[in-house]
Amino acid sequence: MKNIPTKLPNVTTTIFTIMSKMANEYKAINLSQGFPNFEADHKLTSLVTKAMQKGYNQYAPMPGLLSLRGIIAEKTNGLYGSTYHPETEVTVTSGATQAIFTIIAAFIKPEDEVIVFKPAYDSYEPSIELFGGVVVPIQLSAPNFSINWKEVASKITSKTKMVIINTPHNPSGTILSKKDMLQLEELLKGTDIILLSDEVYEHIIFDHNEHQSAARFSDLRMRSFITASFGKTFHTTGWKMGYCLAPKDLMSAFRKVHQFNVFCSNHPMQYALAEYLKTPKNYLELPSFYQSKRDLFLSLIEESKFTFTPASGTYFQLLNYSSITNERDVIFSERLTKDYKIASIPVSVFNLNQQDDKVLRFCFAKTDDTLKRAAEILCKI
Repeated sequence: MKNIPTKLPNVTTTIFTIMSKMANEYKAINLSQGFPNFEADHKLTSLVTKAMQKGYNQYAPMPGLLSLRGIIAEKTNGLYGSTYHPETEVTVTSGATQAIFTIIAAFIKPEDEVIVFKPAYDSYEPSIELFGGVVVPIQLSAPNFSINWKEVASKITSKTKMVIINTPHNPSGTILSKKDMLQLEELLKGTDIILLSDEVYEHIIFDHNEHQSAARFSDLRMRSFITASFGKTFHTTGWKMGYCLAPKDLMSAFRKVHQFNVFCSNHPMQYALAEYLKTPKNYLELPSFYQSKRDLFLSLIEESKFTFTPASGTYFQLLNYSSITNERDVIFSERLTKDYKIASIPVSVFNLNQQDDKVLRFCFAKTDDTLKRAAEILCKI
């Protein structure tokens, strides 16, 4: 039974699992995997408990609780000037990754090409390959990770079925500008190319910038799936709750796969989220909350040998270590974990041909005490 062929023979354990395991083994401060080490709002968790006690413990409607879809549509349309209909254009999912997988499963056939910007979240490419699609990578480079839209245009062929973007961007912490989105919109006009816009950090954006959602741009919106994450927004990554937005025809195809994938998502959590979203400050105050953490972390390591460009979004900060060592980032991150007791993510694992820009990703979604202890270590390196 050892020689049975599999669909993903080259896929190994994710770097997130590897580094978190190493952090536990060496009792290191874990700034690698992207999860907060502080609790979610007690009001939100109490709402889940109340929903469970009221008996909402069986299957939810396949596309999600209508009251939740309604408040999602209201939020999105209010923020971005869109017109999503809660009954036909919003689906609640078991996290954004499930939504991304379902989108790819619904549309990508053998030999379809999908443009992916690297470094990229590591679920995109295996999902594409699983359904016979061809990844067309475009490598971005530190420190600005800007997109050359002429290069993108040169990569589009008659086989291009989808483009995947991620803004704010994991792992770089950069954002796409309005100019970027307009160039992308112009590039895709007159084509049947689908845009998958991964916007899980939409409410974690800094320095008074506005999130440039695909929902803001009419021609992009008509060809786009937008994925979002309640886990990222409300400090509940373990809940695996998210949602997907798309025009009716695209969403209809999505739901055909969704119903046989997970069918529906956690019922009592949907009731809780529908109620919690009625208070906009619960997500509108996130930029200032996380910017204070970013600024604290960067101020504490200002005298270190690491260099950086402050993250524009997400709760990740890249630190360049080229003035410290010439080691590959994978080796240096392992040494930091073992010898200095601080864990990070080497960015080369997300790059084409493991391009090594000598940068590590650190998660600052941590308590102030954790960030202070981490900074103390980094300043000694």
